[in-house]
Amino acid sequence: MQRIKHKIESVDPFNKNKMPYLIDGHNLIPHVPGLSLQQPDDEMRLLSWLKEFCRHTRKQAEVYFDQAPPGFPAQQRFGLVEAHFVRQGMTADEAIRQRLVRLGKNARNWTVVSSDRQVQAEARQARAQVIASEDFAAQMQAISAGKPAGHRREDSALSPEELQEWLDLFSKRPPGRK
Repeated sequence: MQRIKHKIESVDPFNKNKMPYLIDGHNLIPHVPGLSLQQPDDEMRLLSWLKEFCRHTRKQAEVYFDQAPPGFPAQQRFGLVEAHFVRQGMTADEAIRQRLVRLGKNARNWTVVSSDRQVQAEARQARAQVIASEDFAAQMQAISAGKPAGHRREDSALSPEELQEWLDLFSKRPPGRK
C-alpha cells in the first residue's frame, strides 16, 4: 500500500510545489541581506533564515556547509531544515553530489540551490530542479517581508517625483464625478 501511495504522489503535478531543497550553504550566504562569510556565526544566521522560510512554505531543506570545525556535530536539525557540516577533506559540493547519487531517480523530486555551475550541472544530470542562490535568496526575502515570491523588497523611500506621480494618478477622477 505504501508503494502505491508513493507512486501516486510522485506523478502528481501539484506535488512539484512540495519539492524539498538541497542547499549549498556557503554559496547562498553572500546573497542573503545582512549575511557575510566573514561573520563568525554566518551558518547559524543562514539556518535561522532557512528555518523561517521552510516554516512559511512548508517545505523541507538540507543545507551543506564546508569546513566543519572539529568537535562540531556532523548533522543537526532545525525545524524543517537539516544542516550537514562537512568535515575537512570533503566539500559541500561533493556531499551534495553524493546525496543526489543516493537519491537516485528520486533526485527529480528535489531542487538544488547553488550558483556554482558544476553543482548545477550535476543536479541537472541527476534530473533535479536547479535554482540560483541569488534567486532563492530573493524568494526568502519576499517570504520574510510577507510579499509574494518574485517581489523584491526595496528599502529606499519614494523620490519626490515618484510620490507626485502616485498622487497625480490617484487624485484623477473619472469624468462627471466630483
